[in-house]
Amino acid sequence: MKPRTEELLYFLLWSADQFARPSFRNLTDSFEGWAYRNGFLRQLQKLEARKVLERQVGGAVDAIYRLSESGRLLALGGRDPVAQWNRPWDGQWRLVTFDLPESKASARVKLRRFLKANHFGYLQKSVWISPDPLGHITTHLSASAKDVESLITLEARPAAGETNADIVTGAWDFKRINQLYENCQNILRELPPIKAGIGKAASELQHWARLERIAWQEAVSADPLLPEELLPAGYLGQTAWRERIRRFVQASGLIG
Repeated sequence: MKPRTEELLYFLLWSADQFARPSFRNLTDSFEGWAYRNGFLRQLQKLEARKVLERQVGGAVDAIYRLSESGRLLALGGRDPVAQWNRPWDGQWRLVTFDLPESKASARVKLRRFLKANHFGYLQKSVWISPDPLGHITTHLSASAKDVESLITLEARPAAGETNADIVTGAWDFKRINQLYENCQNILRELPPIKAGIGKAASELQHWARLERIAWQEAVSADPLLPEELLPAGYLGQTAWRERIRRFVQASGLIG
């Protein structure tokens, strides 16, 4: 998705009347007018055609745009943190272990990138782990190797006294993840305190929003968003999320 489109979805999300199902109503102008002034009108039309946005027209300047459920998920970066934290866990770890020869170096690199992109934890040199059923991922994995000596997937539980907390600590770098969330919180605290209507005030709010969006995406892309029972002590993701909602509500009052 293009950065400009991501920015539009972001504004729709944080300028919500209700965070759970966001909509946008500009109090002094049509939403189309706001979108036109900020160069978003073309993206707005494309997103409506893709059913990412839903429009309700109540008058000449009273159109309301609402993110569809798929649009809301896009605005959140593809994953809903609350849904991820609240998902149940069956107590089983899923392991992907592989030993691809040097002749398949390119396939090995692609496989590691794929596992990282799907938020697997790097437990050992060629052992990656996830708390979730592999589902459709197995199709990709089966294409990476043709025999169990090259790659195998397993469901397992620790058997020699290792705790789930030990596994989480070994598989994911939560020190770095927390640092990224701290950066998010620092930016959230810098929300411009002035009413952002036009000119410099509006530019300051947009600049803040752009920084916040980039920082949040960086943090959440590094975070596996584990089920709550697996979250390590001192984890800052949920704290940052609550602060984000609070600042979104505050920021929505600055639009005018």
